[in-house]
Amino acid sequence: MTNNTKTNGSLDEKIALITGGSTGIGLATAKTFIDEGATVIVTGRTQDTLDKAAVVINNPRFSTIQSDVSKLNEINTLADKIKADFGKVDILFANAGIAWLAPLELSDEAFFDAHFNTNVKGVFFTVQKIRPLMGTGGSIILTASAVVHKGFANMSVYSATKGAVRNLARTFSSELTQFGIRVNVVSPGPIETPLFDKMGLTNEQKQGMAAGFNEMVPMKRFGVSEEIAKAVLFLATDDASYMLGEEIIVDGGIAAI
Repeated sequence: MTNNTKTNGSLDEKIALITGGSTGIGLATAKTFIDEGATVIVTGRTQDTLDKAAVVINNPRFSTIQSDVSKLNEINTLADKIKADFGKVDILFANAGIAWLAPLELSDEAFFDAHFNTNVKGVFFTVQKIRPLMGTGGSIILTASAVVHKGFANMSVYSATKGAVRNLARTFSSELTQFGIRVNVVSPGPIETPLFDKMGLTNEQKQGMAAGFNEMVPMKRFGVSEEIAKAVLFLATDDASYMLGEEIIVDGGIAAI
């Protein structure tokens, strides 16, 4: 499948893959890319959320593929399917991730492995398997987090995974620049996404966490997914052609002030 529809957008005739694209930041970025003329493929772990995303987007240039980035065999299948159906990838937004809260004494091996399998192993092997489908001028964007720059209690495992992702942007850049592929990273701060509903918190705990973050953020509010999508769009386009291994922090100032 290719995009033959001209929109005079910054991503006309580009094919973009977004992992974890059925909700939140991934879905907002898919909408933004579609508006800019791209053909967009998103992945998610459940068909139900993918079906709902397809209803929201409702565009012939939008496709979904069920795939769990924590499972290498599913990443292999994803790469094979994209090669067969689309032939190439111009933009990879490796966005899939999880974030659960737990203090050090309650973080067991399963908790640790779940985070690293999705947030680190998933990113590493997604880039490894999709890279051969990308040509000169390709752009890879990874999702890290503002937690890379600040220590938050009960987030040690999650923060460690995002620190690894931040460094992967540097090391991938060193390796992939020979192919004409740029790798950069976007680091969101507190964003209103369904991710908070997946943390296993009670409503009271979520409200308390939200109030705490609102107080810490200099702008005194959560960000919205569309604000992250605009930063990802910039990194995906030729407007960021001289950016390599860099990080854009979109966090309302929480890491800097």
